[in-house]
Amino acid sequence: MPTADGAAGSGAIEWRTTAGLVPYADAVAAMEARVAAIGGGTAPELVWLVEHPPLYTAGTSARDADLVEPGLFPVHRSGRGGQYTYHGPGQRVAYVMLDLKRRGGDIRRYVHTLEDWLIGALARFGIAGERRAGRVGIWVAGADGKEDKK
Repeated sequence: MPTADGAAGSGAIEWRTTAGLVPYADAVAAMEARVAAIGGGTAPELVWLVEHPPLYTAGTSARDADLVEPGLFPVHRSGRGGQYTYHGPGQRVAYVMLDLKRRGGDIRRYVHTLEDWLIGALARFGIAGERRAGRVGIWVAGADGKEDKK
């Protein structure tokens, strides 16, 4: 199977889909352990597809005042950039645990490549995904004409 960056022969990547809802704290603990094992050379890289119970993750730019209904769902602070992101049943989250050192260590190139990978995956389902200037993520036109972030 090709890697997320399109490189062939750079090692096997495990793909895992977990059924049911995975509590966010459990997912974070599992990912931290896996990243340590990948770094130590004792586990393969992993793309993990999960669903969470309703919750928000709060990125480094999240402000408490931005939540319209504080207390509606649990909020989990994360070290990622951005503001608030909702996660919940029916929304599959892909956690990508790759060794960037094996891919040149360029985080911007890595994110750009992941975006290309996602655009290509959406295209295989007949969905047109695109980047939007000055905005983060991959965007698609929703059925109602509104945009959705992927």
